[in-house]
Amino acid sequence: FIYTSISDSEQQSIMMFTLSLVSLFFSGATAFAPTVKTTQSTALYALNGWKPDSKKFTYGLPGAVAPFAKGFDPAGIAGREDLGTLKTFRESEVTHGRVAMLAVVGFLVTEAPFNFHPLFNAGGKDIGPAIRYLDEVRAVSPAFFTVLAVAIGGFEILRATKGWQVGGLENLKEEYYPGDIGFDPLGLKPTDPAAFEKMATKELNNGRLAMIGAAGFFAQELVNGQGVFVNLGLAQSTFDPSTLPVIF
Repeated sequence: FIYTSISDSEQQSIMMFTLSLVSLFFSGATAFAPTVKTTQSTALYALNGWKPDSKKFTYGLPGAVAPFAKGFDPAGIAGREDLGTLKTFRESEVTHGRVAMLAVVGFLVTEAPFNFHPLFNAGGKDIGPAIRYLDEVRAVSPAFFTVLAVAIGGFEILRATKGWQVGGLENLKEEYYPGDIGFDPLGLKPTDPAAFEKMATKELNNGRLAMIGAAGFFAQELVNGQGVFVNLGLAQSTFDPSTLPVIF
């Protein structure tokens, strides 16, 4: 990156953001922490109707659909891991899928031609591809970086205390269902086990697709610096990258 002149207040905000990111890294490390194999009983009481079954793919967790009704695992990872490790893998998959679904929506509604920015005021101008938005935020509202990092770190801490065993990052609690953090303000979570399994499978599939889609958006915008709709020829770009504090 080539940095243009930045005011003292912006430099202070950048330093605060860096410190916040360090805190965020450690608070969010639960999604990537190595797991330690432990023996867990497969006779656990039902969690949302799911009873671990060692004879089934991933102990019977939702997510295996046609044409891979028996599970898609070409590397044989699921067959080598125990129940505790697979629950941790599923927790990470669900969490990253949810973030990716939000990211895909964010890419599409904030870029041209919509230019909808609910979190900060862009003055109605085209601020280019979504991968550049934090550069724009740093220019118009440096403190937002700090608020964003602290908020994400706080949510990660709450998630960790909800699902992880106290005193370690290795395994989830036996009574915790991967991804079920208790956040359901609209009351959409089914009470029927079969309906819950169906909804959980839909969420997983949409999350998996979103992770692939978001990765594609990132790669495309890094290559040509154009928004998704601009790249497809469905919108015109009026973005001027020289207006941002970081040029690359």
